[in-house]
Amino acid sequence: MKYTIHLKNDTTYTCDENTSLLKAALDNDISLEYSCFEARCRSCRVKVLEGEVENLQDEQVLTTEEKAAGYVLSCNVIPRSDIKLAVEDLGVKLPKPQVSPCKISSIATVTPNIVEVVLRLPPKVDFQFLAGQYVDIIRNGHKRSYSISHSQYEGNQLKLFIRNYEGGLFSNYWFNEAKPNDLLRVEGPLGTFFYRHNEVCTDIVLLATGTGIAPIKAILEQLQASPELLVNKKVWLLWGGRKKEDLFWKPDFTFAHFEYIPVLTREDDWQGAKGYVQEIASAQAISWPTAQVYACGSEAMIQSAQELLSKQGLKEENFFADVFIQAIENK
Repeated sequence: MKYTIHLKNDTTYTCDENTSLLKAALDNDISLEYSCFEARCRSCRVKVLEGEVENLQDEQVLTTEEKAAGYVLSCNVIPRSDIKLAVEDLGVKLPKPQVSPCKISSIATVTPNIVEVVLRLPPKVDFQFLAGQYVDIIRNGHKRSYSISHSQYEGNQLKLFIRNYEGGLFSNYWFNEAKPNDLLRVEGPLGTFFYRHNEVCTDIVLLATGTGIAPIKAILEQLQASPELLVNKKVWLLWGGRKKEDLFWKPDFTFAHFEYIPVLTREDDWQGAKGYVQEIASAQAISWPTAQVYACGSEAMIQSAQELLSKQGLKEENFFADVFIQAIENK
């Protein structure tokens, strides 16, 4: 059984009864917001205006109020009738995800808990992506998501920052077993975390915690290469960690208006900003009603940032997030 899905801008597509609204949209080259594909973040939240849907798995992300108002996660619902959604196509043609073999070109220790992995893809693979997107690494039948830490595909290479998590699905491999020329598979690019140019917005605010800096770094590199995107705008970068070593990368950009604020929570010998990135951001001289926010990090940071900054006047449609969700061994 196939149903017709209607979007706000008169775009329609078909979706069969066993396919999620999100997957069907992407299969039809229609770009909707998404990130994790696992009903564990809020990136693909949409409002159903008309029609009936059914959850693929128990819904544990949305609030009771959101559910009552008709909100669902498009990655987690299948249609039971024709559907009308209160959402528009993003208007951007996303690069088609593909699965390719790859080899580890190098693996370098950045800190005791972070490595930079460089993957080498076959010469014939044209792996295009948008700065900020991520890939899934496939090994022994398991997948783990990692953001690409650079803005352009050059030399058939993809670069990733990877943190060691206790019990992490791939952590033992990356930190104890991985070696150059190991054969893996990579799937991507994935996600809709990328820069959206908006003439009206005056402040571009980038928030990151830990290795959440990876897609933020990629977006900053894109902006550096395209100064026309930054006319009459100021770029803010707030990057948070616990200790000094958590800030393992040094932003070195030449924007006309750029402010970098490193933030730590557990460093005694630290004269800089202390606390959480979203709280430090809220205290800055930022015009929140005309700001865009790009946030990447833990679920707690993302949720707190959206709640706090919306109270400052940030518009919901100008908040973009990429939630890092840890994959645990044997779960």
